[in-house]
Amino acid sequence: MDKLKKTKIVATMSDFRCTEEFVRQLADAGMDVVRINSAHVTLEGASRIVETVHRVNPAIPVMIDTKGPEIRVTTLAPEFGERIEFKAGDRVAVRGSDGSDATTREVVFMNVPGIVADIPVGARMLIADGEVELRVVGKSDSELACEFVGDGALRSRKSVNVPGVSIDLPSVTDKDRRFIEWAISHDVDFIAHSFVRSVRDLQAVQAILDAHGSPIKIISKIENQEGLDNIDEIIEASYGIMVARGDLGVELPAEVIPNTQRRIVEKCISAKRPVIIATQMLYSMVRNPRPTRAEVSDVASAIYERVDAVMLSDETAMGDYPAEAVATMARIAREIERDESHFKPMVDLDMISVNHEITAQLARSAVRASTNLPIRYVVLDTKTGRTGRYLAAFRGQKTVVAVCYQLHAQRILALSYGVVPILRKQELCDRYHFLTDAMEVVGHLEDSDLLAIVGGSFGPDGGASYVEIADVKRIRERNEYSACQTH
Repeated sequence: MDKLKKTKIVATMSDFRCTEEFVRQLADAGMDVVRINSAHVTLEGASRIVETVHRVNPAIPVMIDTKGPEIRVTTLAPEFGERIEFKAGDRVAVRGSDGSDATTREVVFMNVPGIVADIPVGARMLIADGEVELRVVGKSDSELACEFVGDGALRSRKSVNVPGVSIDLPSVTDKDRRFIEWAISHDVDFIAHSFVRSVRDLQAVQAILDAHGSPIKIISKIENQEGLDNIDEIIEASYGIMVARGDLGVELPAEVIPNTQRRIVEKCISAKRPVIIATQMLYSMVRNPRPTRAEVSDVASAIYERVDAVMLSDETAMGDYPAEAVATMARIAREIERDESHFKPMVDLDMISVNHEITAQLARSAVRASTNLPIRYVVLDTKTGRTGRYLAAFRGQKTVVAVCYQLHAQRILALSYGVVPILRKQELCDRYHFLTDAMEVVGHLEDSDLLAIVGGSFGPDGGASYVEIADVKRIRERNEYSACQTH
């Protein structure tokens, strides 16, 4: 267990090859969390994925991405086939639509009825991740007059980005709502909500969860300028953050992305929120058994930034080498994490609100103690997972073993840096025996080995209230004494 990677791996799974054997292969290779992209799967297909994953191992958490409030070109009119070719300087009209209007050579319809009102003259409209660019040169009440900046082909249903422009889109689409309600009924652990622009978008998702009494956690995907502008309040209102560099890279100049990524990661760690880096991390492995050196460096850079998790998308969802991609990412993580000179605990970091939270202070103390003393593991018991998440935020060098009393807590902690969550099935009343569970999982321990323990004097419901440092011999003796007293 000492050699386990601390950085977690999120792997995207599609329903066309979601067998039990496939799930085991990815898990054995180092996958920690399964992601489902609702943009590319039906509700029935998503159900098959969840059922298969949980048959293999009920402890593997599942995250589902909503499609989010996207702008898209409508379907091309049949007479144009699959594409319409345009030259630089060609003019078209752009109009809003409920989706029923077909796009032609003269009029490009987009699936937002009121889009014309929100877009000013001079704005850039980037279609299909920037493959096609329109510039708005004129405007009336009903349409935008646009000019093609370069040669390009327009295709059906391609995404549209309008950098620097706030467009009135719904926080939750009808499709999003269906998938959120499906997630509630199918034991999903995370909802990664796309194109989060403000807290309002999160509140709309949370309202659906609250109406059903669901414990699902919301991961906010940051992929536009408006989300960046409101990043502090979004972090505060989210369980975690995903830096979705695909759409973000369309809205921002490419050279701005690395620093933006680093800044978001720092903010998330300070706020004790898990952070995921996503998009094209090992993209060449969709078709090749080995990554490029640039991709290895990209993954390494994210790990050096101390992210909680890195994510694979097409590499595992549709690529030719899915298990190899996961294994490659795991090897990179283990190798980079060996650099102890860089991976020093962040106990002196100015954590948001840390001075007002008992749990955070105890977590900091435990990590500091594990740095200054020859402690093998940091061990805790938790009902909600909060203490484990706080310990992860301080990025200690020693593995954190989180003994969980609920399956959902075990699953959500699988996303947190350096945390190994296990499920305890015994009664909650045997106060110290969760340590026995932890020691059984970590393997061989000498009597003299030290553990740092973060526990609660008032039971799991009372939260963390103490930090204890003890050797294995004393822990076993106390447990034996406690068991005798109980009987």
